[in-house]
Amino acid sequence: MTLREQTQRREDSLLSPFACRSAQSRGRARQEKECDIRTPFQRDIDRIVYSKAFRRLKHKTQVFLQPEGDHYRTRMTHTLEVSRIARTIARALDLNEDLTEAIALGHDLGHTPFGHAGERMLAQLMPEGFAHYQQSVRVVDRLEKNGQGLNLTWEVRNGILCHTKGTPAATLEGQVVRLADHIAYINHDIEDALRGGVIFPMDIPLEVSNVLGFTHGDRINTLVHDAITASQGQDHIVQSHPVEEAMLALKDFMFASVYTNPLAKGEEGKAQNMLQALFQYYQGNPDELPSDFQTIRLEDGVDRAVCDYIAGMTDPFAVEKYKELFIPKGWTVL
Repeated sequence: MTLREQTQRREDSLLSPFACRSAQSRGRARQEKECDIRTPFQRDIDRIVYSKAFRRLKHKTQVFLQPEGDHYRTRMTHTLEVSRIARTIARALDLNEDLTEAIALGHDLGHTPFGHAGERMLAQLMPEGFAHYQQSVRVVDRLEKNGQGLNLTWEVRNGILCHTKGTPAATLEGQVVRLADHIAYINHDIEDALRGGVIFPMDIPLEVSNVLGFTHGDRINTLVHDAITASQGQDHIVQSHPVEEAMLALKDFMFASVYTNPLAKGEEGKAQNMLQALFQYYQGNPDELPSDFQTIRLEDGVDRAVCDYIAGMTDPFAVEKYKELFIPKGWTVL
C-alpha cells in the first residue's frame, strides 16, 4: 500500500460524512498517473505554491496602493491568512484540510494589479466583463505552465470559482474558504486602516464590537468559533444570526469608511487610468505582447490576450511598463 493510499484510508476513518475525500475526487480535465506519496489535493497545493501567479501575489495590492511601511497586507499575505483561518475551521469540523488549503491558496491567483480598482477597470474594458474569481480559474486552467495550466482537480477549481459570491461551492471545504476570505479581509483591512490613520478604534460601531469583540484577535476568534459551532453536524457552512448580522454591519462600515475613503483610495483613479492606457496601447500594438500571449491572441483574440497580460501584472511591473511606454526617457522628476 502506498503512502497516498494510507492517507486516503485515514481520511475514510477520520473525516466527517460531509467532508470531501480525496479518493472520491471527480478528477482532473487531463488524466494523470497518481502520486505514490501525495493525494490529489496535496498535489494541487504544491502546484499552486510553485506557480508564477502565486509568487506575483506578494506585489499585488490588497487595499492600500503601494503603501509606505512593511506591515500592510498584500494579496499574498491575505491569501496566507485566509488559508490559516480556513484550515482551523476545516480541522474543527473534520473536513479535508488539504482540499481547503488548496482552494484558499489558489482563490486570488487571478487578481489584478491595484486590487479591486484594477478589476473594475478591466471589467469596463472587456466586452464580456471581468471578475477575478473567473480569472483565477483561467490562470490555473490555461495561463500557467506556458499555456498548459496546472490541471487541478475539479473540487479545487470549483472552490476557487465560487469563493466570492453566487452559487456556493459544491464542497463544504469550498464554503469554508468563502467564509474565511470574508473573515480575513474585513479584519485585516480594519487593522491596515487603523495603521494608516484612515479610521480610529472608536469609529468601529459599538453594536458590532459588543458582539464580535474589540480587538483584531477577538473578532477573528469570535467569527471562527461561531462558524464551527453553527456548522457542526450541518451539510453546509453557516453562521449564527447575531454574528452574521454583526459581520454584515462591520462590512457596511468598512465600505463607508475605508473602501470608499479618499485617504485610502485617492490614488485609485490614477491606477485605473494607467491600466486603461496600457490596455489600449497593447490593443493597438499586439505584436508587442510577450510571446506567451501570442497563442492566446490567435486563439481567443487580441482583447483576451491583452486582458490576461495586464491582469497578471504586479503593481510595480504595471507602473514600470507605463513609464517605459508613456514617459519620455529624458525626463526626470524634480
